[in-house]
Amino acid sequence: MEEKKLEVIRHSCSHLLAAAVMQLWPDTKLAIGPAIKDGFYYDFDFLKPISETDFPKIEEKMAEIKARNLPFVKKDISVQQAKKLFVNQHYKKELIKELALEEGVSLSIYTMGSFVDLCAGPHLKNTKDIGVFKLLSVAGAYWKGDEKNKMLTRIYGTAFLTKKELDEYLAMIEEAKKRDHRKIGKEQDLFSFHPEGQADVFWHHKGYLIMKELFSYWREIHEREGYLEVRTPEILTKAVWKQSGHLDNFLPKMYRVLTPEAKEWDMAIKPMNCDGGILIYKTKQRSYRDFPLKMGELGVVHRFEASGEVTGIIRPREFTQDDAHIYCTPEQVKDELKKVIELCFELYDTFGLKLDHLELSTRPENSIGSDEVWIKAESIMREVLKEKNVPHQINEGEGAFYGPKFDFHLKDSLGRTWQCSTIQLDFALPEKFDLEYTTKNGSKERPVMIHRVLYGSVERFLGIFIEHCAGAFPVWLSPVQVKVIPVSEKSYEYGRKVREKLSVEKVRVELDDRNETMPAKIRDAEKEKIPYMLIVGPKEEQVREVNVRVRGEKNLGNMSLEQLLALVKEDIAKKRQV
Repeated sequence: MEEKKLEVIRHSCSHLLAAAVMQLWPDTKLAIGPAIKDGFYYDFDFLKPISETDFPKIEEKMAEIKARNLPFVKKDISVQQAKKLFVNQHYKKELIKELALEEGVSLSIYTMGSFVDLCAGPHLKNTKDIGVFKLLSVAGAYWKGDEKNKMLTRIYGTAFLTKKELDEYLAMIEEAKKRDHRKIGKEQDLFSFHPEGQADVFWHHKGYLIMKELFSYWREIHEREGYLEVRTPEILTKAVWKQSGHLDNFLPKMYRVLTPEAKEWDMAIKPMNCDGGILIYKTKQRSYRDFPLKMGELGVVHRFEASGEVTGIIRPREFTQDDAHIYCTPEQVKDELKKVIELCFELYDTFGLKLDHLELSTRPENSIGSDEVWIKAESIMREVLKEKNVPHQINEGEGAFYGPKFDFHLKDSLGRTWQCSTIQLDFALPEKFDLEYTTKNGSKERPVMIHRVLYGSVERFLGIFIEHCAGAFPVWLSPVQVKVIPVSEKSYEYGRKVREKLSVEKVRVELDDRNETMPAKIRDAEKEKIPYMLIVGPKEEQVREVNVRVRGEKNLGNMSLEQLLALVKEDIAKKRQV
């Protein structure tokens, strides 16, 4: 209930923002201003650019209008009246044209003093109820999200019931800025971005070390669970994407390929891995004895996200999807769904991430398959959640085009939620590709397909985890697990021997032999968030030991290299956070 009230407050605050802007810059053209998660925005077309330096005067004007205790008044008007009312606002006129699908339709407007906006509402009764607000940032946004349209100025803000809630939210934003994976990625030399590969990730050595550890962990748990790892081509024919339905549902985001002998594009780079896996399934006759048949792939996929949608490694255009497809009999479906749910929770525990909520996403408008199949699939998904006693929400109309799905939303250390794992139940693609298996009595039947990802996008998962742990990786993921720090130049030789011994034991170790003081080297290692720092000097060399400091300025005292190695290896084996 409070969430709904906040949404109304924030929507009303977006009108307050627009009213203030129009008083300060009367020639501005208005676009749209909805409430969004954690706040609101309004898109404007300014004659002259504005920046965040203009926020204080905008907020002052907003406070002035709010203090006048103006009522929000709704009124229904005709299309003709709306056109006259917004005669100088061409973005509003374009919206009016779209809304007026038939003659005589009425539109709603809201007035707030002299300010009028085209809006369906709802709004508060009075500006005095808006609470406390803060403008946050300015960004560019294409009109209607289309890069072919004009770039508008989007002002983001937020509003809360109390100042305490606002202050807590602003503190969280500041902490989030410190944890931004792009900032940490640059500081720790993990990855970079370049215009020559627009919206794609260039992995540096240290960043790719982490990715490889994520891949290794994925392989470890999937081999244990009986998955067969496969690899499929990144480019497949246009015909196969048409057959699966991806062409009808994904074409705007698909990279198209024109081969030298073709007159028009005849192939496409895969936006997902399922079609290739299906082609592997079809290479031979399958039997019920083969089931459940589990095929997994760490497949590189491409999706042409709009420039305004890409966000570092959390949403690039090229990413690695940890797809797996389970082919099974109808009787095996529920057990296999339960096993995947358990595997998801195991992975979250490993990374210290908690489930915020799980959604059952149901049939979308653009679905394929019969009503009967969808009813059956959704019924199975509901039964699994009930039998597993998993609390969940229903997300109406947001399933995959071929089947309903479970979406797992995780909560990070800042309380933010992220959608990661997905499990999809599919009766449609086996039908489209004429998949079969031989039953126990020798008849031919269709298998049921379960599509699932655990990480989702491995790059996205890593970006989320970087922000969750603020770049302080557990030992098993740290690009540098141990830093050897000699107290002076006299101890460099012993430091090299320590490094060599650890390196032989497959520990990722560096020696800091820069011409800097020991305290400066320790400070730098703390900034790099190295899990273990080994201070070595004449005393340590004499007894063949190292002085061990743990990230966070905790000193474990002296220990032998054997003791240190046992400690580090236990951290790695248990995937333990220092």
